[in-house]
Amino acid sequence: MTGVATFLTRRRGGRGWHWTDVVSWLWLIGGLVIMFGPAVWLVGSSFKTPAQLAEFPPTILPYVGQQTSVEGHDKPLTLYRVKLPDGSTKIMAEIRRIGIVAQMVDPKAPKDIVKINIADRQPVREIGFETGNYTEPFVHFDFLRYLRNSVFVTAMATLITLLTNSMAAFALSKYKFRGRDFTMLLIVGTLMVPLSVILVPLYSVVSAVGLLDSLWGVILPTVATPTGVFLLRQYMLTIPDELLDAARMDNASEWQIYWRIVLPLAAPALAVLAIFSVVWRWNDFLWPLVVLSRKELYTLQVGLNTYAGQLNVQWHFILAMTVVTMIPVVLVFVFLQRYITSGIAGTGLK
Repeated sequence: MTGVATFLTRRRGGRGWHWTDVVSWLWLIGGLVIMFGPAVWLVGSSFKTPAQLAEFPPTILPYVGQQTSVEGHDKPLTLYRVKLPDGSTKIMAEIRRIGIVAQMVDPKAPKDIVKINIADRQPVREIGFETGNYTEPFVHFDFLRYLRNSVFVTAMATLITLLTNSMAAFALSKYKFRGRDFTMLLIVGTLMVPLSVILVPLYSVVSAVGLLDSLWGVILPTVATPTGVFLLRQYMLTIPDELLDAARMDNASEWQIYWRIVLPLAAPALAVLAIFSVVWRWNDFLWPLVVLSRKELYTLQVGLNTYAGQLNVQWHFILAMTVVTMIPVVLVFVFLQRYITSGIAGTGLK
């Protein structure tokens, strides 16, 4: 810890602050807030009630008003810190509110009702977590079915993506044939074509082959990605051709060379592509929304859309379930992050 503290507090100007030190700290702190601020707000807001989400100015932590039981009232009353006309403050409970006037009462003297302007009171609040935002969707919302569908789509799409893209990359990196460079240029050029452009023809093809309203209709059309082919090809170019020639001299088939030599050596690049594929498939919303019509086949992203009605949006449930859907992606990143640097660096990307 001492070495880390020394590294973080060292300054270019020696004992004094240099202007570059100030700029560096502002840049790093600003980047930290921009990157992790929304995630922190999302997690904190997922424990809020609808009323707390509507408060302005918003807060990071979920605060709930303290309540107390008052004699003569069946339900607990909310406590407020009230500013009295003589300038003193007192903790009082609100009986009711009429316009801008609130009828307050001292819990110790429940018979004495005082009328207070709502501008002269502040709620007495404490941190409280609304755990029902997480439990109720599991009870009243078919969350586990949607989770199973998302896991199936993500796992199968990622496996097929790694297989097909690695095969294409192997051919484009280790075989010399006429039109190889043009084929690679054509594949990379498809990166400029967004999904919205090919949405209608892609839907027609899926419908014609009978994959409409099926999880395989979500999986198969998007398994071949130009990003994956380019990433793996650039990495496989670094594998010496002499290694493959030696395997051919030992009577190894092309499939054995691909499966036993090239794929193990390309493991870092495959891990990077696996992370990308998991994030793409897990967060995909538009294509599953177009293909799937039966509710029991919805993925998580499409299922969460059921909380957004025409007249009412249940933001507290949407935020809570969004946090839950982030967990698998974060876990995949944590376990495979050590491959990212070596994988991307080996592809020649900057």
